[in-house]
Amino acid sequence: MQKKARWTTGAFAVLMAVSLTACGSSKTAQGTESGSKEKGSSYPTKPITVVAPSGAGGGWDKTARSLTKILSETKLVSQTMTVENKPGGGGTVYMAEFATKEKKNPYTLMVSSPPILINNLKKEGSSPYGYKDTTPLAQLTKDYGAIAVKADSKYSDLKALIADLKADPSKITMAGGSSPGSMDHLVSILPAFKSGIDPKSVKYVSYDGGGEAVAALLGNNATAIGTDASSLEPYLKSGKVKVLAVTSSERLKGTFKDVPTLKELGMDTEFNIWRGVFGPKDMSKEELAFWEKTLKAMTEKEEWKKELQANTWESDYRNSADFTKFLGEQEKLVKDLLTALNMAK
Repeated sequence: MQKKARWTTGAFAVLMAVSLTACGSSKTAQGTESGSKEKGSSYPTKPITVVAPSGAGGGWDKTARSLTKILSETKLVSQTMTVENKPGGGGTVYMAEFATKEKKNPYTLMVSSPPILINNLKKEGSSPYGYKDTTPLAQLTKDYGAIAVKADSKYSDLKALIADLKADPSKITMAGGSSPGSMDHLVSILPAFKSGIDPKSVKYVSYDGGGEAVAALLGNNATAIGTDASSLEPYLKSGKVKVLAVTSSERLKGTFKDVPTLKELGMDTEFNIWRGVFGPKDMSKEELAFWEKTLKAMTEKEEWKKELQANTWESDYRNSADFTKFLGEQEKLVKDLLTALNMAK
């Protein structure tokens, strides 16, 4: 009887251990499915959404689609990745959702560029949320601003344009593909600001996108245009425009190799139009480590390099810490420009 009792007790203990283990496994699985943060290296375990806070076809949308395409093709991410477009307010509408509703959701990422700084700092149409309400994961690419005129313009160099701006700002019209206080506006007034001209005196006309701004320039409705260099490349190649300067720290290669930088022209400044990936603010160390490792590996893949070439993007990878530091530095320049325009909060 004692032997039978001991066997029964032992069997019961084994059954209990198995039952508890099963319950624990079930609980862990439920926790993962509900989106709670996994321990260790199991993340990610669900489909991932990358949001472009704009309509289809723009720079944010292209970046998000290239990112998800290469991560999936190279098997760096085994989970399904999809892109969602959530336009509104130049990125401000979705930024509010990302900083609040998605604050603890590591399965939703966002792509952005300098407007995440500009929208947080400007007075009108601003967002109460900025990069500090996210986890910057990585900078992936860079572009630069450029000042261009029509091919048959009387201006062959930026100094001549600046001289006329100083003499009578009312006679010069700068065009751009974004609203006043936004990125193209800041690019357009940067040379004037660095030349001692009151940027508020510069006449800036905004258009709905860089293509419309170029059309205005070619249609003689603007003297010059300030926008990103990559969007001007086809017009420079075809001989429709002259690019007077770029906002890079050193000369660009290829089509822009003969275009001087603002620094060469005596203006000690640059403006990097970067694009990067952001996670929600409350990411765990494990989740951040996964994306740092994965995104760095992606930038080293030949597939990504071909994607950059196809989109005329320049690679400029920064990890989370370096990207965050850079954002703080660019924030100071943006604030100075907006303050000079009387557009800062």
